[in-house]
Amino acid sequence: MMSWKVVVVSFYYYQLCTWATSHRSRALFPLASRVKRGLAEMVNPIFHNSVEDVNLLFEILLAWLPVLEESGSFCIPDEELASMRQTQKLGLICEDVLPQRLTDIRRLGAHLSRRQAPLRREDFERTVLTMVYTASRMANTTGHQREAWADSFVSLYRAVKQDLSPGTP
Repeated sequence: MMSWKVVVVSFYYYQLCTWATSHRSRALFPLASRVKRGLAEMVNPIFHNSVEDVNLLFEILLAWLPVLEESGSFCIPDEELASMRQTQKLGLICEDVLPQRLTDIRRLGAHLSRRQAPLRREDFERTVLTMVYTASRMANTTGHQREAWADSFVSLYRAVKQDLSPGTP
């Protein structure tokens, strides 16, 4: 009789461990934990920690967007701005963490649309940065590709809107 109880409890424990492992491995931005730069502080990097960081982010994005339209990579033409540690951290996030391909961005949008829990701070930041990248790519393409980028942007927008106001549809 005791061996059956052990078997049943072991089975339920196995099911619980399998479920927990499968849910833990579904990160929104899986590359955040695998940054290749080798710095301890860059494991799951996040850009903003204060209002000053948000203001700096706005200034960086204003300098970066015209360059992104031409080259498609993260490059700040202002040398003073480019030399700041926060700008280098943002470059790391944009190049190594954010999805760059349309299929990855669509996958992110689909995952966000199914999500019930609020986004963590770093996931919210990365989603907004992905929206900026998507909007820039959408502005620089034409035809069918433009529609695909626009659909991806709209799905990310809906996810951010849902996260900011969870009670509205």
